[in-house]
Amino acid sequence: MELHELTALELHQLLQRGEVSPVELAGHYLDRAERLDPELGAFATITPERALERARFVTESVPKAAPLWGMPLADKDLHEREGVPVAYGSRAFAGFVPDASDDLVRAVDAAGAVSLGKTATPEFGLPSYTEALVGRPTRNPWAPTLGAGGSSGGAASAVASGMLPFAPGSDGGGSIRIPAAVCGLVGIKPSRGRVPAGSGLGGLAGLGVAGAIGRTVADAALLLDGMIAPTGYPASHPYAVRAPGDDGPYLGAAIRGEGRFQIGVMTETPWDDAYDIAIAPAARSALERAISVLEGRHGIEEVPPAPEPGYAGAFRTIWQAGAASIPVDDERFALLEPLTRWLLERGRALPARQLAEALSWLSDFERRVIARFASYDAVLTPALALEPPAVGWYDADDGERNFAQQVQVTPFTSFVNVAGLPAITVPVEFTEAGVPMGVQLIGRPGGEETLFSLAAHLERRLRRAPRHPIVW
Repeated sequence: MELHELTALELHQLLQRGEVSPVELAGHYLDRAERLDPELGAFATITPERALERARFVTESVPKAAPLWGMPLADKDLHEREGVPVAYGSRAFAGFVPDASDDLVRAVDAAGAVSLGKTATPEFGLPSYTEALVGRPTRNPWAPTLGAGGSSGGAASAVASGMLPFAPGSDGGGSIRIPAAVCGLVGIKPSRGRVPAGSGLGGLAGLGVAGAIGRTVADAALLLDGMIAPTGYPASHPYAVRAPGDDGPYLGAAIRGEGRFQIGVMTETPWDDAYDIAIAPAARSALERAISVLEGRHGIEEVPPAPEPGYAGAFRTIWQAGAASIPVDDERFALLEPLTRWLLERGRALPARQLAEALSWLSDFERRVIARFASYDAVLTPALALEPPAVGWYDADDGERNFAQQVQVTPFTSFVNVAGLPAITVPVEFTEAGVPMGVQLIGRPGGEETLFSLAAHLERRLRRAPRHPIVW
């Protein structure tokens, strides 16, 4: 069996036993990236010399107790690493090389990881698909005519194709869970305030947090544990507040899959009153399959409907306002893609009162969601409403239509960010065309351990036969 066929957890154990070295492991994945990435477009930048130098440094100078010691991964192209080009998925920043690394990059380094480069992202991470004009479209390893989702689409494509064992990502409206679901992977979006280097507490409405993508539930937990406490527990939080409950480690729960829980099932979305939301047969089939697996051990009931007619307007306001601060003016503005220009122009034209009202509405929405879900240990939804779209399916010119398309494909993710709740996506089955479909489990505030337990139980009971994408 070749190294890339092993899980991240198995690779970690080989490293700890000295049966493979960080240099060997990095070299293996670099060779795969060189061979496979021209077709997939998962990487924005590959840095082989730096990666091997880093692997040698880890071997010689980093204690093996570091939680991600010697493990290959890659930084999302929204995160700055000193001396490595970062374009933020945009032609406006092509060729920019930062002189310092950001918090998340420093955290994975402190945990002993070895970065192989930068994974592709859409422009400034704004859309839920990864087809930035600064590079190539990122493709789904299971069906390369399809997109890989976004905005952590490059990370998901790289993991699904075996170019990385796991990868960090960021999620401001579904950007970890969407590509993980599209590519048949596990994606964990933690609670707001859980990951110190990507807590969401410094961002508008607290939407964007850092999380992990892996091929198994345990792989995602292993990476998340290293991101939360890269130098050991207790985790070092930079803010006065953080997520409720313990910071982990969660790997034990992800391996054991123990416990009996009460699960609510929900197929309505906060977008229903503003957009035509339809759940495709393949998405319903995956949901029904997950219910059939879980109901023998856990309590299952429908979540009563609770329409939220103000959600669409409030979230649109925040999404546009978030684009307003993109540092692009004058000649760089012309280099922006049409969707980004639309969002930026709308955002900069927003009255302060409208923004304040939207923030207040969403804060109240968060309280309502938490109260509505309080009687459940987790809430189960489809991961996507539709099957993964083809590359080029989203409207490249009409911002309004593009936004509507994104909502129709992914209506179950953004409200979880607004509420600050943890959520995990788990692959369940494949369509007749061989495309993966999955489900989402949403937890209580600070409920990551329950999510990992449920996801592990679901993964184990599904007993999916070993299967690899056609690009393998």
